[in-house]
Amino acid sequence: MPRKVRVGVIGSGGIAQAAHIPNYQKLPAVEVVAVCDVKPDVAKAAAEKFKVPHVFTDWRELLNLHDIDAVSVCTPNAFHLEPTLASLAAGKHVMVEKPIGLNAKEGLAMCRAAKKARRLLAVGHHTRFDPAVETLKRFVDAGEVGRPYYARAQTMRRRGIPSWGSFISKKLNGGGPLIDIGVHIIYSALYLLGFPRPVSVSGKTYTLFGNRSDVVPGGWGMWDYKNYTVEDNAFGFVRFEGDLTMTVETSFVANIAQECHNVTILGDKGGIQTNPATFAGEANGTLTNVTPAFLPQGKSHEREIAQFVAAIRGEGRVGVSGEEALLVMQIVDGIYASCKANREVRLERLKV
Repeated sequence: MPRKVRVGVIGSGGIAQAAHIPNYQKLPAVEVVAVCDVKPDVAKAAAEKFKVPHVFTDWRELLNLHDIDAVSVCTPNAFHLEPTLASLAAGKHVMVEKPIGLNAKEGLAMCRAAKKARRLLAVGHHTRFDPAVETLKRFVDAGEVGRPYYARAQTMRRRGIPSWGSFISKKLNGGGPLIDIGVHIIYSALYLLGFPRPVSVSGKTYTLFGNRSDVVPGGWGMWDYKNYTVEDNAFGFVRFEGDLTMTVETSFVANIAQECHNVTILGDKGGIQTNPATFAGEANGTLTNVTPAFLPQGKSHEREIAQFVAAIRGEGRVGVSGEEALLVMQIVDGIYASCKANREVRLERLKV
């Protein structure tokens, strides 16, 4: 039997401790051998909690452990690029948390580095493994939707500005809800649609709430409004090849009665929505709604990590490839660029 896959984790904070390390350790074929964080107390706490033998504050030292096979990059968005490129160059497979980088330029560099190194590059869009998404994907692939012509990707929080971490910093996070939670719902839509190529984007972002002290907070408490530098609402309209269009709606704060996290796809034979999972069509002269009687159980982060490890062992492909995540970042870049230019922007075809 092949030896265990040995993993190092760069960035040992929230997402590493909640999703990456524990799910690696659930797999008999994996050993987490090193953790790293620029904050020594965070790295030490993670190592002690999960009984990891090697602890570093410099990821370059972690990469000097030559028997590491793979690396999870769980740093803030602004620090995805350098350790990912270095890990690939050192011959490691990489799982980088979403988004792939601060922009498509960084994502393209990572994809090219993975290709050059002949190593796997996976991206942490764990919603790819949501049971509703996977179930409805089978409807689409079976032709039940017909030709999709319109999609709507929505992830709208009423009061959901994180009161921790780097989420409110443009410098560290790259943006607000669009690049944080929006990338997940955009990816889910693209996955269901079969990854059509986006050709142009029109978008608008707003900062109307996050930099104010008089906004009523939600369950996460008040954020640091004095240092809030990202948008709190972002909206876009995307044109794809093949006469397909999509709207994008994201918010950290919005005056809505009910939060919404949903993908809708309309086709000439039927339509789907992910929340709740529904297929809308017609049969025998009757308009019908089909809802699954059962959706498979299983946590999406757990399945994401398991699929990455299986791919390393030659048992399939990664759940979310760098090239797929790159399309997401092109759309995100386009919305931000369109807002800045106050016009629709064209997207170039990127070649890895």
